[in-house]
Amino acid sequence: MLEERIRNSDLIEKVTSPYEASLIIKNNMTVATSGFTPSGYPKAVPMALAKRIKKSKENFKICLITGASVGDELDGALAKENMIYKRLPYQTQRDCRNGINSGEIQYIDMHLSHVAQYINYGFLGDIDVAIIEAIAITEEGNIIPSTSVGISPTIVSKANKVIIEINTSQPLELEGIHDIYSPEKPPNRKAIPIENVSDRIGTNYIPIDKNKIEAIVITDINDNVRPLAQVNEVSKKMARNLIDFLEEEVKYGRIPKNLLPLQSGVGSVANAVLAGLVDSKFENIQLYTEVIQDSVFDLIDAGKVKIASSTSITPSKEGLDRFYRNIKKYREKIILRPQEISNNPEVIRRLGIIALNTAIEADIYGNINSTNIMGSRMMNGIGGSGDFTRNAYISVFTTESIAKCGNISTIVPMISHSDHSEHDVQVIVTENGIADLRGRSPKERAKIIIENCAHPVYKGMLWDYFNRACKGKNKHVPILLGEALSWHQRFMETGTMKKSIDSYIV
Repeated sequence: MLEERIRNSDLIEKVTSPYEASLIIKNNMTVATSGFTPSGYPKAVPMALAKRIKKSKENFKICLITGASVGDELDGALAKENMIYKRLPYQTQRDCRNGINSGEIQYIDMHLSHVAQYINYGFLGDIDVAIIEAIAITEEGNIIPSTSVGISPTIVSKANKVIIEINTSQPLELEGIHDIYSPEKPPNRKAIPIENVSDRIGTNYIPIDKNKIEAIVITDINDNVRPLAQVNEVSKKMARNLIDFLEEEVKYGRIPKNLLPLQSGVGSVANAVLAGLVDSKFENIQLYTEVIQDSVFDLIDAGKVKIASSTSITPSKEGLDRFYRNIKKYREKIILRPQEISNNPEVIRRLGIIALNTAIEADIYGNINSTNIMGSRMMNGIGGSGDFTRNAYISVFTTESIAKCGNISTIVPMISHSDHSEHDVQVIVTENGIADLRGRSPKERAKIIIENCAHPVYKGMLWDYFNRACKGKNKHVPILLGEALSWHQRFMETGTMKKSIDSYIV
């Protein structure tokens, strides 16, 4: 019943069609939406807007700001009609990515903990319209979000106008899972009062001046969540290597026997590595992370999880169905917070997070590329990996040692784009082994990364490069600059490269 979803009777008259709501959005506006990888994002209004512009053939473009990536109904619908002139801070949709790499869309790749803060400080200009997916509106007119929180509290506060999509496919049982807290601006900012992962410090709704609500749209479109790859043997090896490392840390007294709170990045590799903990001896695991994927449900079902704090629930389709079927059980273990809190450096450092993120490539000195293929082809963005890496108790990056069916080594002399410097990266894990970089000089890091992490096919080439580089004049960080820069191009010429590697195989 509509009254269950819109409990403030004064707001019933705001209910309108997606098309009518789309008319609120004008050319050259800055539009900010809910949604986080891709979960809890508006769908009906963006699709109606795209359909309207396609039919009218208007010259119509907006700046689009979200919490993180969103689904095809938002990024895809608008990008296909060439309606986005600027996009931030993170995306994973093919048409949007193509627009970025062709130069049609200006893209700002940002640390996710900065987005709400930058909006609140006025660094990104005015927010003309906010579009928020919700499960309900309270008696007071406040918003109960759905499967993600992201930047919703901030954009609701700062936007001139707000459109709410009430999504009836999202269960009302989500009510109570959220913990909404917004820090003050300096100089009045106070410490965020989270001392344990389980601490609740805010409300279960997003406060709003209900006079800002311009339209309410009723929809039942499901989150267009992405499939996750099956856990393969390579992922299992990486998980076993990670568990061995964590067990050693416990043995030497550097972390407690049931670990410190874990953060895990987004995607199939991150999901698979975290799933490896199901068969570990670790119990009462706590997660303070940004995304909850299928592996967290596996850990909860195995009785391994004490509490999981996040800003988004983003499983596979099968995982989402599983979550809805068992929502009462999972809700007891999950808290959803704004990304300004889930990714906050202050809280990450206080809790002592063990950060587990994935890399596109790593170089022999411990620098990580998380975003750009061949230095300039954007994949998704840095996301929250920097928030956690720079502030973690232990920062870990995982990657398979090869890509493109073995034609490319992900361990290289010099990364083609730098997202995480050697100063922040403590541990690298591949299926071949672990490189613990803590307390090691550049040359020591190179030796352990080549020996423990590189694929056997490319290990000889990397040793040859490193040994020749060490004969140069400057020996602190030995680099053959021209050869290091050409390494990636040589790998793209796979036929030539395959012939040249035979003599280096060890």
